[in-house]
Amino acid sequence: MQIYLPIAEMSVEAEVILSLGAVVGLLSGLFGVGGGFLTTPFLIFIGIPASVAVGTQANQLTAASASGVLGHWKRGDVDVKMGLIMMVGSLLGSLVGILIFRVLQNIGQIDIVIPILYVLLLGTMGILMSFESLATAFKKKSQPSKEQYLYNHPFFEKLPYKVRFPQS
Repeated sequence: MQIYLPIAEMSVEAEVILSLGAVVGLLSGLFGVGGGFLTTPFLIFIGIPASVAVGTQANQLTAASASGVLGHWKRGDVDVKMGLIMMVGSLLGSLVGILIFRVLQNIGQIDIVIPILYVLLLGTMGILMSFESLATAFKKKSQPSKEQYLYNHPFFEKLPYKVRFPQS
């Protein structure tokens, strides 16, 4: 069964969209990765324009985030103070992202730039995760001392606006 997507101006198989939602939901639930992080590249892969894919994943992200917060709230795992600070940073980052998105859209480069940035982002994360996994696999198993837990790099010690998160 075909579903017409008026904003993307194309038809897509309903089963493909349902399967995509199920796979992203499963991976998000199993590994804790953001659903929007996975949804956008998958939507681009099935042929939906990049600008539409970015906007569409925001709906899925909102629903997944709300249900995730409710589940963790019941278990007492939500640090509200940290969440509020992260929300301010996210809003500022989103505003900058929207501005960059509009500039790229106005010059007609959005459908090229977004897939390239996704490949770079996902590739970099994959490489960094591989290095971390290899380092962990070959590291000697020893108990870290209390000083190692409390150590902060001097760069981070010099940063302003230090905030403690006792719940976390």
